[in-house]
Amino acid sequence: MQRRSYELWSALGAMVAITLLYLWAIARLDAVPPAGDLFGHGLGIIGFFLMLTTETLYSLRKRSRRARWGRMSSWLRFHIFTGLVGPYLVLLHTSFKFNGLAGIVAALTIVVVLSGVVGRYIYTAVPRTADGVVVEAAELEGQIAAAEADLQRWLAGQPEADQRLAQRLAALPAAGGVGPPSVLGRTFLEWDNRLAWGRERGQMAAMDKARARELDRLLSRRRSLRRQVASLAAARRMLATWHTVHIPIGMVLFTAAFVHIGAAIYYATLLK
Repeated sequence: MQRRSYELWSALGAMVAITLLYLWAIARLDAVPPAGDLFGHGLGIIGFFLMLTTETLYSLRKRSRRARWGRMSSWLRFHIFTGLVGPYLVLLHTSFKFNGLAGIVAALTIVVVLSGVVGRYIYTAVPRTADGVVVEAAELEGQIAAAEADLQRWLAGQPEADQRLAQRLAALPAAGGVGPPSVLGRTFLEWDNRLAWGRERGQMAAMDKARARELDRLLSRRRSLRRQVASLAAARRMLATWHTVHIPIGMVLFTAAFVHIGAAIYYATLLK
């Protein structure tokens, strides 16, 4: 169930590269590139195209039950990547001047991005298969039983000191209760477990690194599954509420963006 943040690091790398290009343009022009020149327009066009793909392609894949073009997890990563890089390009396109409709579009873009970051955090609290299907509580309970069996089999062949360490670590809180706090606070709960693990490891110098890593993996797996069971219902309710807020704001954003683009074409091109 553990998800790595490849898309976030990729987006960060792309944004750093774009920033360097933008700084080069500033150095060459000796000024911030205007929104209306070729470079500024290029940033806006590419950024809006990425935002449009963010809004459409992932949604189409999610709603198409017969589609087989890529896993939902891969499309979600693409959705997050374009949802970060596109708005960043649009922000640079504004030349940091937020007047009139363009300012409203920029403000809505920031709101949608921040909402998307929160949505991603909630989304990852709901356990899913690689195709995006939600794993139900009964299946999670079965996975917990399997994880517990794996842990007990591993401990059966270990020294008593390792078994005592496992018992102390297994007693650490796994979920921190139910409801929204267990969803939004899971990162802090994991930090707390990591700190406790470090304290216990300091007292168990005799345990070699390979056994320590395996014990940590087994306990983390079981702890994560138990937390998911405890917070599954709350995470699903929060995700449904988030959708009712995020999607309408996104629709308002794209409506305003299309009006802005139409006005820019009319006043900057057709009236010249």
